[in-house]
Amino acid sequence: MTTPAPTGPETSFAEAALDRAPAGAPGTELRLVDDGATIRRSILPGGVRVITEHVPALRSASLGMWFGVGSRDERAGQEGSTHFLEHLLFKGTATRSAHDIAEAFDMIGGESNAATSKEHTSYYARVLGPDDLTALDVLADMVTSSRLDPGEVETERGVIVSELADAADDPAEIAQEAFARAAFGDDTPLGRPIGGTYETVSAVPRDAVWEHYQRTYASDTLVVAAAGAVDHDEICARVAADLAAAGWDTSGAVAPRPRRFETEPAAELTVHDITVNREAEQSHVYLACQGIPALDERRWTMSVLTTILGGGMSSRLFQEIREKRGLAYTTYAFDTPYAGAGAFGLYAGCAPGDVDEVLTVMAGEFESLAADGVTERELERARGQIRGSMVLGGEDSLARMGRLGRAEVVTGRLRSMEENLRRLDAVTADDVRALAAQLAAQERCRVVVGPEA
Repeated sequence: MTTPAPTGPETSFAEAALDRAPAGAPGTELRLVDDGATIRRSILPGGVRVITEHVPALRSASLGMWFGVGSRDERAGQEGSTHFLEHLLFKGTATRSAHDIAEAFDMIGGESNAATSKEHTSYYARVLGPDDLTALDVLADMVTSSRLDPGEVETERGVIVSELADAADDPAEIAQEAFARAAFGDDTPLGRPIGGTYETVSAVPRDAVWEHYQRTYASDTLVVAAAGAVDHDEICARVAADLAAAGWDTSGAVAPRPRRFETEPAAELTVHDITVNREAEQSHVYLACQGIPALDERRWTMSVLTTILGGGMSSRLFQEIREKRGLAYTTYAFDTPYAGAGAFGLYAGCAPGDVDEVLTVMAGEFESLAADGVTERELERARGQIRGSMVLGGEDSLARMGRLGRAEVVTGRLRSMEENLRRLDAVTADDVRALAAQLAAQERCRVVVGPEA
């Protein structure tokens, strides 16, 4: 396959809209330059999206097969299927056994893995540049042609049950799942565990996992992201060939499916307290409220807010709870954004007898920031911390590939590093105080996992 020539000149960019091409109009829609790297995006016949970033200085290549499907998309009786597939797609296809898949990556010294979230799933590999098409072939075979062999399903069921048992023995894991239930509801897609529960994983039949696989893995939901020592035209040609060989729809009349934020209604959620009595030396404590969704324009403001409140050793929570009072070793602030919903939370791990004091201090720091705002020094320190994390985090091909995949699957917008830094620097103290005030005014919930008081 030959990819059509770019529709426009190669230019620098601040922010690119990754809009879907009209049905029947596959071709290169985007070609941009960002700090010496060339980013190209094509929509292939069948609605497959391919987005690559060629970085001349890198010798490695990272490739990912992304789908905008997660545990949030499981139907009744399919709970745990998304994570089940993460395991099963490494267990054999019509042409490769599980050993063949593992050996293929080992032969080229590559690293392979997968990640499941509540809203998207990815299968990825990091290899030497000359081996990128080999890795792509294996990944494409895995996502298009998994057999979901009944014997492998039962073997992996045992593996996943053991994985869940490990988590059930870890109070920190229990607390994280309790936080999700408290913030999003016990029986909502966002409140349920990504990996399912012992009961659901033990009960889900192979046919339910297969139906979930066939319904959600298709050419019009697939995003192929690659970064590093990669050639866009070669990637596009190989993807088209691999999908055609697998029998996937590669007709030109198919457009990509809408992204989640285009179809997902805003969630109506009510927070509630959760206490889990668990024998342990430490209690895990959360204070949470509703946050902001993934596409909220105040995402940079939220990053600055969480950094100032609990994002490092100089943050307010760390200084007050750990340094001044010695109440906890670990404490931080965070937010969890999704399409149409989000949660904001404060965390500390403390001695069981200090739970009430820790909750009081966390609430006090939160309310103080909302009422009095932040200082310019705090603002500048937060910007510097975030700026360093962003730049250092983008120094390898895997991080760059992840940025491309998430932009294509989640937001539909790809921002240059320069534009991201500009938006970060544009956040003001008033912006932070206003968002903090909005969050602090909402109903809050408490999550405590630890010994019975």
